[in-house]
Amino acid sequence: MNEKKITVERRGHVLLVGLNRPEKMNAFDVEMYLEISAALGELDRDRELRCGLLFAHGKHFTAGLELPKWAPFFSEATFPALPAGACDPFGLDEGRRVGKPMVMAAQGICYTIGLELMLAMDIRVASSDTRFGQIEVRRGIYPVGGATVRLHREIGWGNAMRYLLTADEIPAAEALRLGLVQEVTEPGRQFDRALEIAEKVSGQAPLGVQATLASARRTRSEGERTAIARLLPDLVPIMASDDAAEGIRSFVERRQARFKGQ
Repeated sequence: MNEKKITVERRGHVLLVGLNRPEKMNAFDVEMYLEISAALGELDRDRELRCGLLFAHGKHFTAGLELPKWAPFFSEATFPALPAGACDPFGLDEGRRVGKPMVMAAQGICYTIGLELMLAMDIRVASSDTRFGQIEVRRGIYPVGGATVRLHREIGWGNAMRYLLTADEIPAAEALRLGLVQEVTEPGRQFDRALEIAEKVSGQAPLGVQATLASARRTRSEGERTAIARLLPDLVPIMASDDAAEGIRSFVERRQARFKGQ
C-alpha cells in the first residue's frame, strides 16, 4: 500500500478510489478532498474509464472530517480550491460534477463527510456492520457537504430530520430499509459486491449510461419539464454513434454487444 492518503487504481474500465488513512480511521482532511477531486477528474476525462468505485481501506470508511484542518475554510465560507481539471467530490458544483456513474462501498463507521460523499454517489453498498452518522450538530456545526439538501430526498423529510437533528446513528439494516443504500453484504464482502456492480455498469454502452445519468440528474436539478424537453434531442447524437449501431447489430445477431464509447 502506498503512502498517499488516497489510492487510485484502474481495474479494466473501472477507477478504484480508496481512502487510505486506516490508522486514523480514515479521518478526512483537506489533502484527501483534493486527491479525490483529482481522481474524479481523471475518471471524467478518460474515455477508457466508464465507472468509478469509492471505497476505504481498513475497518472503517471514515470517522468524519478532521475538523481542525477544515475550520479555517469554513470560517471563510469556502471549500478548498480544486485543482485544474478536478471534479467536486460532493457534486455540489454542477459544472464540476463527474459525468460518469459512481458506486460506493462502505463499512464500519461512516460519519459526517462519509455520509455526504455517499449521498453524492449513484449506487451504494454497505457491509452489515456499517454505522452511518451525520453528527455535525454534536460538534457545534451543521452539515455543509450536501446532507441537508439530499438526505430528505433519499429517505423522506421526517426520517432525515430524525437523524440530522439528533445525530443518531443509522445502522446498515435501517439504511437499507430507508433506501439510503441499495444492498447490504456480509462484512468484508462490500467491496467485491460494489465492484461487481461497477463492472456491470461499465459493460453497458458508455454514451447511453452517461446520457441516462445526466437526464436523471437534470430532473432533480432543473425539474421534470426541462428534463423531458431534452429527452429526444439528446438522443439524436447518440443514434449516430458507433455504439448505437453496435447495439442494433448485437440485438439482431443475438450476441453480447461490444461497446467502445464512440
